[in-house]
Amino acid sequence: MIDKLSNPKPPVIRNRYYLIADFVLLPFSVILSALLRFNLSELSNLRISILLVAALALAKPCSFYLLGIYRHHWRYASISELFILAAATVTGELFVVLAFYLLALSMPQFSKLPIAFFLIDWMLSFALTGTLRFIIRLIAERPLSRLFQTNRIQSEEQRRVLVMGAGDAGAMIIREMQANPGLGLVPVGLLDDNRAKIGMVIHDVPVQGTRDDIPRLVQEQDVDEIIIAMPTAPGRAIREVVAICQQANIRYKTIPGIYELISGQVSARQVREVRIEDLLRREPIRLAITEGDNYLTNTTVLVTGAGGSIGSELCRQIARQRPRQLLLLGHGENSIYHIHAELKQKYPHLPLCAFIADIRDEERLQQVFDAYRPTTVFHAAAHKHVPLMETNVAEAVMNNVFGTRCLLHASETHQVQRFVIVSTDKAVNPTNVMGATKRIAELLVQATAQRTGNAYVVVRFGNVLGSRGSVVPLFQRQIAQGGPVTVTHPEMRRYFMTIPEAVQLIIQAATVGHGGDILVLDMGEQLRIVDLASDIIRLSGLEPGRDIEIVFTGPRPGEKLSEALFNSGEKSFPTAHEKILMARDEKPLDYQRFTEQLTVLHQLASEGDPAALRAQIQRIVPNYQITLQKFSAE
Repeated sequence: MIDKLSNPKPPVIRNRYYLIADFVLLPFSVILSALLRFNLSELSNLRISILLVAALALAKPCSFYLLGIYRHHWRYASISELFILAAATVTGELFVVLAFYLLALSMPQFSKLPIAFFLIDWMLSFALTGTLRFIIRLIAERPLSRLFQTNRIQSEEQRRVLVMGAGDAGAMIIREMQANPGLGLVPVGLLDDNRAKIGMVIHDVPVQGTRDDIPRLVQEQDVDEIIIAMPTAPGRAIREVVAICQQANIRYKTIPGIYELISGQVSARQVREVRIEDLLRREPIRLAITEGDNYLTNTTVLVTGAGGSIGSELCRQIARQRPRQLLLLGHGENSIYHIHAELKQKYPHLPLCAFIADIRDEERLQQVFDAYRPTTVFHAAAHKHVPLMETNVAEAVMNNVFGTRCLLHASETHQVQRFVIVSTDKAVNPTNVMGATKRIAELLVQATAQRTGNAYVVVRFGNVLGSRGSVVPLFQRQIAQGGPVTVTHPEMRRYFMTIPEAVQLIIQAATVGHGGDILVLDMGEQLRIVDLASDIIRLSGLEPGRDIEIVFTGPRPGEKLSEALFNSGEKSFPTAHEKILMARDEKPLDYQRFTEQLTVLHQLASEGDPAALRAQIQRIVPNYQITLQKFSAE
């Protein structure tokens, strides 16, 4: 019995019942209008009175039907439905007015009906039918059975909630909590930083203060949870609210963002834990789309590393621009299979070709380029794990350097117009093999651009949140296992960006940059890794140091305390996009010497001597610091 009371089902009112009710209410409206407008002597003509009642009682339901009144679900009615109902009653009334005044031409007794009578009848019929429908909606939203819910049931089975944000999103969340008591959420108050809203009541829930009142209200109202309903607020505002909730030792969640709001998916059922993207120490960057960004439409595009986290998102974004053909190339068959299957389902008319190939296999690359003739190449394939590459130097060189050279050679031979390589901030003043090999790959792209004059450009990234092998999934796995969370050093800092930011930069790089340019996204300040670890622990509902320990393991070979975006010999310049910077080396590349150095490097990689390889890498990249087991900070 208690279960039935705690989760009552709203009454289901079929539209045929509204039709029956209208046939009762509308004649009553005519009779009442006549009594208000005429005296008894004027109503002596019984035949005319009956005809008038019948005409109005039939005309209005007919107009209701024609205007779709009986197709509306009145439990969810709004102001727009009210206007439609008003229009339907006016239509029915006008039809009868017209009919009676036409009859008056041959039957003079009908001319005695004044317009005021019909106006009164319209107002009464609209009021009666409208009131009926909105009473039904009120009953559906607030079932009478709620009155019998005891305080004991609410205190034992339901969570008391404060909603931060008294705008449209907060109102929608409040309304759904009230309409769905089975969610177990009871809204006890709203908060908003606009003090003018304090004292207002939204869906019977008062606005009680601002974010600064959270600690006080949590105690006074016995609050169990805060829901942050601020989908359009900047990240800084959300971080401040989260910090206050943490200080008040209260659970907090947030609703989906503005793009999910637009898609119509907002619901109290979708309240989720705050994502790490919400807590970036800067605003998410959305690069403005220009006409030149549609350059991929009706072209053949090749993506290497297409199965990786960056490569697969690149493929999704490219597919939306309707290329003539999209070529997916990667070394791992499972990842290529998955992105190929996803794109085939979402874009059934897009010609897709998947290739399992190693970018070091120049003959295989030439076959692909011969057959499909791509005009744009996005090169996202690379070995990227710093510790692994420190112990696999030859593999890092062959893949990151000579794999890139093979791809560039195929692109140059087949006159590829645009080439974009994904690089890393670890290529700046590198202290590890991975970063140094990516720096050489950058030089290869610049050398090819210098020789051909084509738009071959480099894009440098910081750490990408959510990408494979990034620190965030590692922390999440460690938390799921009960900890500890391992951080190398208390002052280890990195630049962070999201996958969407990274892909925006890659796609726009080909239009922003000219031959040999290096493009960098303005990612704000570097974040301390230990702060990121603490945030993720808290987002999991736990407390650092109490529930999950953070352990410092010491820097790994080749790691720096912090990264930089530009080499010592580079100067930065603004571009047409406010958040994209361009780097250019002050010293031009000696192409002949560079080619000779690469020949030696290839020979040493074939021999596999790590020490000799590192020494040769340093000759090519003089600012490469060979650290081995020694810690190096920038």
